[in-house]
Amino acid sequence: MRKKIVAGNWKMNMDMQEGLAFAQAVDEYYRVKPSTKAEVILCTPFIHLSGVAEILKNGNVSLSAQNCASEPSGAYTGEVSATMIKSTGAGYVIIGHSERRTYYHEDDKLLNRKTTLAIDNGLSVIFCCGEVKAEREAEKQFSVVRRQLEEGLFTLSADDMKRIIIAYEPVWAIGTGLTATPNQAQEMHQYIRGLVKEKYGNESADQLTILYGGSCKPSNAREIFSKPDVDGGLIGGASLKKEDFTAIVEAI
Repeated sequence: MRKKIVAGNWKMNMDMQEGLAFAQAVDEYYRVKPSTKAEVILCTPFIHLSGVAEILKNGNVSLSAQNCASEPSGAYTGEVSATMIKSTGAGYVIIGHSERRTYYHEDDKLLNRKTTLAIDNGLSVIFCCGEVKAEREAEKQFSVVRRQLEEGLFTLSADDMKRIIIAYEPVWAIGTGLTATPNQAQEMHQYIRGLVKEKYGNESADQLTILYGGSCKPSNAREIFSKPDVDGGLIGGASLKKEDFTAIVEAI
């Protein structure tokens, strides 16, 4: 069976003390309740990584960064490399989140370079894709996602693809209160799995974990996760409250 995952993306929230306290609370919860069917990942800002890694090191919760640099090292003031992220104890990194694509104009070629560097440095990648509202209304969502995956991911080898988790995030549903219907989510997840099958074959497609991201919350998570090609979620706002986040995990 392919891995079920629920990843909580804190975005730019929580100072150091708040973040460490939150990670401690989540870690303690999953030490008492270790039987969850999903891998739980906390995706923190860079400043939290080493502290949270220390908290999580002997528990049941994994750690991810939210981004990495597109260069391995050098004179890139303010950037954080994949090597640095790996050295903190994190095992994952988010690449291509819609907010990075939109606010920082990260294109597919750049995201491909980041993904390659992350994998080369031993990280697994949560690679995001998805369409904006105008593209959905113009019925271009499938061509947009195909382009993002072909240019951002499909230069990888089949072995490297084993380190990839794809997160489908309909951009029009992020932080807006709108949510793709469970059938819309399933339709796109099935399409994505089909693209991977077309490129890499049945085994890669069957093993690929595909997450849904976009206003997923305790009230709708169970129905979304019940769809056969939805393997969990990349959770934004609802990951900032322990009770909401753990309820979404339990919806698996």
